[in-house]
Amino acid sequence: MTIGEKIKYARNLRGFTQKELGLKLGFDEKSADVRIAQYESGTRTPKADLLSEIANLLDVNISFLKNPSLENTETFIHLLFDLEQESKKHHTNNFSIISVSDELGNPQPAIQFHNHLLNEFLSEWQIRRKELNEKIITEEEYAEWMMNFPATSDNCGNIDPIKKWRK
Repeated sequence: MTIGEKIKYARNLRGFTQKELGLKLGFDEKSADVRIAQYESGTRTPKADLLSEIANLLDVNISFLKNPSLENTETFIHLLFDLEQESKKHHTNNFSIISVSDELGNPQPAIQFHNHLLNEFLSEWQIRRKELNEKIITEEEYAEWMMNFPATSDNCGNIDPIKKWRK
């Protein structure tokens, strides 16, 4: 999702209209909804300080809004290339590309991470997706967990999260 799509997603989840959010951000009555519409459509991109204010008002982690959009495969693979370059620069081996078998037994590439914290985050994500699929948590709870991660992390059920997200 783009920054604008993420703003719209969080705004709708919080029940704000474009005008309400714009007014809370200090835009004048006439242009409040137009400015938010411009951000959501990608016509304009909010500067860092405004993005931080939007995150505060929408009660989401700023990282949720500003992380790169991974809308296409090329963008995603280049993110992995960047990860590889960072690993080389810092003389670390953060991941390996391994081969696993799909459900038909065909070999498929997979990424194995060598980062304890990232693996914990992935394990928790796996748990949340399972809970969502089994209807243990709602779409809204899942969205709340995701938008405020890592403050919503419970370390796979081992601690109380800093930020409550379950109803």
